[in-house]
Amino acid sequence: MLEAVLAATREHAGRPALSSGRQTLSFGDLGERIERVATGLVDAGMRPGDRVAFSVRPSIDAVVLALAICRAGGQIAFVDLGAGPELLAARLALAQPQWTAAESLLHLVSSPGLRRVARSRGIDLPAYAELLPHARHIVAGRSLPGSPRGAHRLDALARTRPRALPAADADADALLIFTSGTTGEPKTVLHTLASLGAGLADIRAGLGLTPGLRLLTDQLMIGIPALIAGSHWTLPPAGLDPGASPERYLPHLERAEAVFASPGGLDAILRLLDEQGAAPGGLQLIALGGAPVLPPLIERALARFPQARIRCVYGMSEILPVAIADGREKLRASSAGDLVGAVVPSVDARIDDGELVLSGPGLARAYLHELPDELAEVRTGDLARIDDGRLTLLGRKKDMLLRGTQNIYVGLYEPLIASLPGVADAAMVGVPDAIGDDRVVVAVVPASGGTGGARDGLVPDPAHPLARRVAAALPGLIDHGALPDLVVAIGALPRRGRMRKPDRAALVALVTPLLDAASTPPGRGELAP
Repeated sequence: MLEAVLAATREHAGRPALSSGRQTLSFGDLGERIERVATGLVDAGMRPGDRVAFSVRPSIDAVVLALAICRAGGQIAFVDLGAGPELLAARLALAQPQWTAAESLLHLVSSPGLRRVARSRGIDLPAYAELLPHARHIVAGRSLPGSPRGAHRLDALARTRPRALPAADADADALLIFTSGTTGEPKTVLHTLASLGAGLADIRAGLGLTPGLRLLTDQLMIGIPALIAGSHWTLPPAGLDPGASPERYLPHLERAEAVFASPGGLDAILRLLDEQGAAPGGLQLIALGGAPVLPPLIERALARFPQARIRCVYGMSEILPVAIADGREKLRASSAGDLVGAVVPSVDARIDDGELVLSGPGLARAYLHELPDELAEVRTGDLARIDDGRLTLLGRKKDMLLRGTQNIYVGLYEPLIASLPGVADAAMVGVPDAIGDDRVVVAVVPASGGTGGARDGLVPDPAHPLARRVAAALPGLIDHGALPDLVVAIGALPRRGRMRKPDRAALVALVTPLLDAASTPPGRGELAP
């Protein structure tokens, strides 16, 4: 991965590589800055295998620093400060980073005085410098009060005179991805430079990224393949979510030739364009991922951007990507299930008793908590079939609902619903009716700070503003036969066991009275008001 990026900086030295706001780095400047910062990190004491808790928002600084850490032989552990204090502490205890990388603004607002102000406004930030008291610190951004004593500033590292560093070891660990673990031991995936390189090469080829293509995304796993291809990667302003603020995102999209978005983000963009009656833009490529991409959304995207290629990426933390589908091919698929496309070259896929099992060069090396045991394959829990190298998902091994003659696999829909703006979590359950059919209910948990306010506790509310917004959005996002009979908002999903998995039986018990109380239940596939 690293060698591919550095080769691109030499091959396309004069081309624009990376833009954010008014700042643009050429490929040549990007390569030089990576080498300078990497040399500075080595001089500051970073050693191969050192781990860095990384909390720099998507930006030119973040991209340069991430690649420079890999060049210096370090490992990156992306830290989500919104995970909650217990989970955050458990993750950091497992990763045991020797370094932190954060913006000066984060250190400032998490300082004791400003933390009190933030708490008074409902924002609880950890005291970042105190999370790892023995770690060494890298600080990005402009100089502000609150940075730890002795921290290494990124702008100073970037002024280091570069020198030849040892070649990167392809088998060296490079990236830690925290995937779950609300109680007990967190689950953490450990990727090497080689496994990342295999996957990112497949993304480059599968999306058809080319030199000079102007791509808009804040996702590292899409932007790095763009750099490898010689494309011009543009970062939107940090924190700008197209799903939550499509009107602010649209001016950036108008200058792009390609974009990567979640299905929820694209849905919000298309709705705004429909409201404005805007003419089709110049997008050549729309790449989608992060949640299932279903035909209703693809049809709307092609109606608005008829010349665009639609590419749908299916993957997981352990192996990204697994398959990439062409949007038009997904629309032509006539058999049951979700066609997620051709299995990429770095993945070996097989079906074992109906379950999808994956291996290959793109597979992560191990789960950190299971070392020294390494991964030979990963059992996905997805029911699937493979026809001529094309993968179709049929749902999860467990959760399936029955409505008439249709099987509804909730695993196809819950991630998509959970990705919608304002939704922190989502579950789809079935409530049997008198003849044994399932009446389908979707429960959504409002994200903190959402409009309308969430009810406390386990009280399902069909009149909550978020429930109404989700109900209005679903007909354009999911298959008609899977549309719920009722959408409710709830303060939290009921959970059970050590792993805190959703307690579907408890959720059914909570929502059944709402369905039974309706004097005239909605028809199959229609949404309750």
